[in-house]
Amino acid sequence: MSTTGCAGAPLAVLLDLDGTLADTAADLARAMDRLRAELGLPPLPPGALRPYVSQGARGMLAVGLGLRPDDARYGELRDRFLDIYADCCAGEARLFDGFPEVLATLRGGGLGIGIVTNKLQRFAAPLLRALGVWPDADCLITPDLLAKPKPDPQGVLLACQRLGVAPERCVFVGDDRRDVEAGRAAGARTVAAAYGFVAPGEDVAAWGADAIIGAPNELPALCRRWGAP
Repeated sequence: MSTTGCAGAPLAVLLDLDGTLADTAADLARAMDRLRAELGLPPLPPGALRPYVSQGARGMLAVGLGLRPDDARYGELRDRFLDIYADCCAGEARLFDGFPEVLATLRGGGLGIGIVTNKLQRFAAPLLRALGVWPDADCLITPDLLAKPKPDPQGVLLACQRLGVAPERCVFVGDDRRDVEAGRAAGARTVAAAYGFVAPGEDVAAWGADAIIGAPNELPALCRRWGAP
């Protein structure tokens, strides 16, 4: 069921990180290529990992090494991949075009800003600092703070609590089905970021979001249509 018919004007916007707020694909690809080199494997073709970035380490290992979580070496190679990524997580990452202006517009309208990500704190905080977003964001919610990551709604609910805003007065934006599921389960409006890291064959319209945007600069106008300043 859509939340837009009964919710009041938005008071806060919550953003997923990878593929929604920031393009982090190049650094993840570099980390995977370093791991592959350690294993005696050649680099991946450019862009091979990009559509799967929002699936996190699980997606990177599936595409980069053909590993699944139940494979014998999965845990070992996941940990090594993450250690490598920790050294380069802010090397080439950048905000998606238009997001500095979008964040300024949202803040100028009095909306709170939160980040709800499945990226661990040890990566998310330094990355957001390098991008100039954290600690300017009002809250950062990572899986370290939760019993369950997205698609469980815990992260969205905790962000709402920290912002002092009811879930139905929040908008959650993400580029993965799990983001939409988490936001809807929490009672927030949901926005699918179709410009993000959408895997091949995914039908963004089938996720059931309240709205879909094709570029970050569409977000402030959408919030205004829902009654935000």
